[in-house]
Amino acid sequence: MSTTTPAVNQITLVGNLTADPVLKQLDEDRRVCQLRLAVNDQKDQPPLFIDIATFGAQADACAKYLAKGRAIAVTGRLVYREWEAEDGTRRSRHHVVGRVQFGGKPTEQPDHTEDDEAPQEIAA
Repeated sequence: MSTTTPAVNQITLVGNLTADPVLKQLDEDRRVCQLRLAVNDQKDQPPLFIDIATFGAQADACAKYLAKGRAIAVTGRLVYREWEAEDGTRRSRHHVVGRVQFGGKPTEQPDHTEDDEAPQEIAA
């Protein structure tokens, strides 16, 4: 790669959630919503399972409005992390940190009024 070419780390994925979102409080001011996405671009191949993280107001919206099976689109950056497990083995994983766009209609409607419509995209 040329030294004048900027590094680009952007990924866009579309798929279905394999589980309900998990919202975690990181500290007083920060929350993260963890999602797992199944992506399949070829019918004769097994799907890829990708971990997704989104933060702040978008994390809250994902936890409130999304559920297993829901179609979403994610645009973000690919992150690689390494650590040492308690048993001393080296572990690593790739995941995506980004913005989530809700797709399709949910299979079950959550309990909310008409005034409390699900947003299609929330700024992070």
